[in-house]
Amino acid sequence: MRLGLALGYWGRGPDPRHLALAQEAERLGYDSVWTAEAWGSDAFTPLTWIAAHTSRIRLGTGIAQMAARTPTATAMHALTLDHLSGGRMLLGLGLSGPQVVEGWYGRPFPRSPLTATREYVEVIRQVLARQAPVELAGRFHSHPYTGPDATGLGRPLKPITHPLRSSLPVLLGAEGPKNIAQTVRIADGWLPLYWSPRRSYVYEAALTGLREGFMVAPMARAHVCDDVAEGLLPVKAMLGFYIGGMGHAARNFHADLMARMGFEEEARRIQELFLQGRKEEAVRAVPDTFADEISLIGPRARIAEKLAEWRKGPVTDLLVTAPDPRTLRVLAELNG
Repeated sequence: MRLGLALGYWGRGPDPRHLALAQEAERLGYDSVWTAEAWGSDAFTPLTWIAAHTSRIRLGTGIAQMAARTPTATAMHALTLDHLSGGRMLLGLGLSGPQVVEGWYGRPFPRSPLTATREYVEVIRQVLARQAPVELAGRFHSHPYTGPDATGLGRPLKPITHPLRSSLPVLLGAEGPKNIAQTVRIADGWLPLYWSPRRSYVYEAALTGLREGFMVAPMARAHVCDDVAEGLLPVKAMLGFYIGGMGHAARNFHADLMARMGFEEEARRIQELFLQGRKEEAVRAVPDTFADEISLIGPRARIAEKLAEWRKGPVTDLLVTAPDPRTLRVLAELNG
């Protein structure tokens, strides 16, 4: 099981620790480093900065939001950074949800998310293959564009720049069973949002028929500390925000996933409290059991036991959100 460092997205401003953490992860033998985006910092620019200050570690977007760019624009970002980094790029993509897509990007959330995702990946594959001009008569992504307001002057094009790798890995963030099953068919890897080694049966049917080399790369907070309860607080805060606030009361993919993992009553309660503005209560309502199962928190010996559980399943890459170099070092030693 390879280790990766997940840096996430910026908060109020750039985190001055991120570059040093990425360099330390490379020194410790971590395989990859990942950046993200929400509605502030983008995923590609920080990754390019890290690429310029490292030499070996692979560079992943975990995740870049599909609504933020057309598929050809995303392919341009990926092939450019792949060249500049010497072939280290991993393209992680996600559809996001209606609140972000419509509220931030000002675009309609696709009524058929599976079709929209499949078309997006198909266009990127065509760009990277560079075997012919990009052509797709898609429902959401048409190349050339032929909609009712088209000029009719568009023509198929293929990239001027020759991609460094036509096989540049494409990974998808997916939560629903059908979306995960499609990810297995069309992508090179899957980026689970929550993963519990004790509840891998939740995904068993969707993960049938994994190809050799397919990446299963969940993200998990890790922190070497003496007080487990205190160490779990950031995990619970994250869950309270995602379960309670990242979506509508009637359509929240994160809450639905928590429910499928056996915490339906708790997920609905977190939503209810968060939407009432009782955010601190929503965080306290997150079960310690759930927060603990999807993270690696506690003293070194406890993390060693938990890490052994993660190795037993289909996980190929553990992408850790770690706040300090000591935690990165301990994980590297335990996983070595």
